[in-house]
Amino acid sequence: MTHAWAFEAEIWEADAMAAWAFVTVPPEVDDEIRLFSGPPRGFGSVRVEVTLGDSTWRTSVFPDKKRGFVLPLKKSIRRAESLEIGDPAQLRLALLED
Repeated sequence: MTHAWAFEAEIWEADAMAAWAFVTVPPEVDDEIRLFSGPPRGFGSVRVEVTLGDSTWRTSVFPDKKRGFVLPLKKSIRRAESLEIGDPAQLRLALLED
């Protein structure tokens, strides 16, 4: 069974790492990722496949103490999809099985 979710989230820039942009996974999706993902990998990460517009790639979501899971968005993806910090992003996220 594939576990996948569609959601909208605002793109934000990391305070300590200004070159990095992320979206925060909504709480209800965060809870389901924790339920269905199995044991976490390094740093508590969970492998996912993400679709944003015409771009699809594989990456990981990472736990953040304040926000729950966060998803990094590479600059190349943001450029390809014409998105900036503060813009809303329509995402599809699916768990990858090991």
